[in-house]
Amino acid sequence: DGYILTCAHVVSGATSVKVQLDGSDESYDATIVGQDSTSDIAVLKIDATGLTAAVFADSSKLVVGQDVIAIGNPLGSLGGTVTTGIISALDREIDVGGTMMNLLQTNAAVNPGNSGGGLFNMSGELVGIVNAKSSGENVEGLGFAIPSNDASKVAEELMTNGYVTGKAYIGVSLYYASDSYTAYRNFRNSSPGLYIAQVVEGYNDDVLKFGDRIIAVDGTEVSSADDVKAIVKKCEIGSTMKFSLYRDGKLIEVDVKCYEYKPEKTDVDFSEVQ
Repeated sequence: DGYILTCAHVVSGATSVKVQLDGSDESYDATIVGQDSTSDIAVLKIDATGLTAAVFADSSKLVVGQDVIAIGNPLGSLGGTVTTGIISALDREIDVGGTMMNLLQTNAAVNPGNSGGGLFNMSGELVGIVNAKSSGENVEGLGFAIPSNDASKVAEELMTNGYVTGKAYIGVSLYYASDSYTAYRNFRNSSPGLYIAQVVEGYNDDVLKFGDRIIAVDGTEVSSADDVKAIVKKCEIGSTMKFSLYRDGKLIEVDVKCYEYKPEKTDVDFSEVQ
């Protein structure tokens, strides 16, 4: 029906997207149905019918050593490139652009431009969406893919709702000040630490303020945005967490509510401000 699965980072920030189908010189203007940076999945839509769809395999049945094929567009100019390899590992916890993801690992050759391409088993069924590789001197054969089971769940959410439901959100941007100078320059406070840099109106702006220095969440000490994000991720929608923070030189505790993340109602990413 013209729905296309790719990686969120491939289309993030794009003002327009074009899709070219394999074996055709014709390109299509695409709309972004939805994208989710946490899972790195996006769904596009083109005005076309009668397309041959990929068959999804059950990625939970993959085993280490199983043969796989990656198909993609390495370097952005070699469309339809096929590389072979094996499943090198399952459920690898990998930091991709500051987000921890559980990914498949493969030694099939993966290069810039492969992102969003498919990883297939030897029956031609989709087992993953290629989204990352480890690079650097003396690094070889370390490619990663989002399991097809995870990708399909997110895709269904994006197609139905435009975003992934059930994700906790507290409406803040955080900034880690590593030294006294940075802390004072940004927050007029000489103490290094994790600060609230912005609060979205309507999301805890009644209890959290710009310049609050966060010490702990529910009794667990935190020192980075990732620490807070990991705790918020486990929070149930509608429940509250106890934030311990310094404000105007005083240690206080406030109850912070977990809202459901809805992109159309929020304009601040839950990440450290650059």
